[in-house]
Order: sequence, then C-alpha cells, then structure tokens
Amino acid sequence: MAFIPDKTMLRLQYWVKTGRVLHIKKPARFTEKLQWYKLYCRNPDMIRCVDKFEVREYLRERGFQELLPLCYGVFDSPEQLRLASLPEQFVLKDTLGSGGNAVLLYAGENRPDWTQIETETRAWCNTPLVRDGGREWPYYSGKKHRILAEEFLQAENGQLTDYKFFCFSGKCEFAYVCTDRRNKHGVKIYIVSPSYQKLPVVRIGDEPTGRLPEKPEQFEEMVQIAEELSMPFPHVRVDLYYVQKSIRFGEMTFFNASGYMLNEPDSFDVEIGQKFLL
Repeated sequence: MAFIPDKTMLRLQYWVKTGRVLHIKKPARFTEKLQWYKLYCRNPDMIRCVDKFEVREYLRERGFQELLPLCYGVFDSPEQLRLASLPEQFVLKDTLGSGGNAVLLYAGENRPDWTQIETETRAWCNTPLVRDGGREWPYYSGKKHRILAEEFLQAENGQLTDYKFFCFSGKCEFAYVCTDRRNKHGVKIYIVSPSYQKLPVVRIGDEPTGRLPEKPEQFEEMVQIAEELSMPFPHVRVDLYYVQKSIRFGEMTFFNASGYMLNEPDSFDVEIGQKFLL
C-alpha cells in the first residue's frame, strides 16, 4: 500500500490502532506528535542513527565508543557471514530491522543451525526499501539491509534487562525497564521516572508482573548518557544495557511502537505530549 499518501496512511493507521482521530495540524498527545515527527522532521542524522552499524560512528563522534559492544563485522549476504571468523557466541542483527524478529542469537544450548541462520538473514537482506505501513522514513532513505555480527551480552542471572530512555530535546522524561524477553507471553515493561521511581502507568499489552527489578548502580549515569546522545533531536529513545556492572549501548529509536502504543491511564499520552516540543 505504498501508493497511499503518507498523511492519509497515518490517519488511517492511527484510527485502526488507537480508536482515535489523528489531529495532525495541532497534535497534543505523544502518539500524535510521533506521527507529525514522521511527516515533517528530516534531520539527516536520523538516517544513520536508525542503522545499527552506522550509529556506532555517531557514538564515537560524541565520545561514547566505550559503550559499544564488540563488532565482528557487517555483511551484505549470508555467504559472506559464513566465511567470517566468528566467536563461539554472538548476536546477528538486521542493520535496518526493528523488534525481536530482527535479532538472531547464536548462544547457549538452543542456538540455530546455519541453515536457519542463512534463511533468516537472507530474508533480511532481501527486504525491499519501500515505504512501510508506519511511514518511518529514515528506514527507507537510501540505506540497505545488512547483517551485523556483534558481541553476545551475557547477564549475570541469564536474563538481559534493557533500559529504554525517552528523551526530549536532551532531557529524559521517563524510561522503560524491559524484562522477561524470553517469556512466551512477550516482554514486560515497567515505566519509571529518571530517578527510578515506578510510575503509576502501564503500557497496555505489556503489563509487568512482580516487583520492579533492582535499580542499576549506574542508573544516573545511564540517564546522563541517554540525554547527551539525544541532544540534537526533539525526541529519541536511547536503549542501554547494564551488564556485568558496565553500561552498553543498544540502539536509538525515533518512533517507539510507530506511535501506536496505548497506556493506562490514557492521560499519560497527553502528559508526555506536553514534553515533546515540535
């Protein structure tokens, strides 16, 4: 459906996903402003920051190269990957992918065989660069899908928790603490303040169970890092890990859930929208 104009498609999808009319001329909600962001913000740095390989150079330029996981190479095809010298455990990522379907772990007892790896990574490389349904323009702006091989980050308890910092004009307003990624029911998300206080809000469909995980010792430093990386943009989500008492970089995302997430209470969408200065 790439022939449908962007504004029309976003209005249609917003109504289908949220049940609300999209106010694009005077957006107030965070989710509405994300749709405006897709249509009108064209910072060229957004193109390289969504690429999981090229964002590494962005971090180096800003002095955060020590946060980067080891890189074993970036490849245009599974054939190149097969010939590479790779360690016993590693992670493969689609450089322009999003979500868990763009990550393949080669670690632990349930590692895939090379037939499965070649099938999945070939599908990544063959993904056409066309306007997707969410119209997230940086993902189809001239780059191509490649295979990134990176260090496997092993958490002490075997469960890797990631921290997603939502920043607006260089200031973190809240964060997701994401756990239970191996759970068949999906990720569980705790929403916390920059001081790691659990907020009275949940993301519908990803409601957490149990207690909030213990605060990382360097959480305040993680907030500062996210804010510095986000400084050039009106909004970006910066993902970090805390592994073996060290901070590691994950990725940067400009359109969280493509702007179609629902929260309880719904007022949180409006509250955060006030922080997003277009």
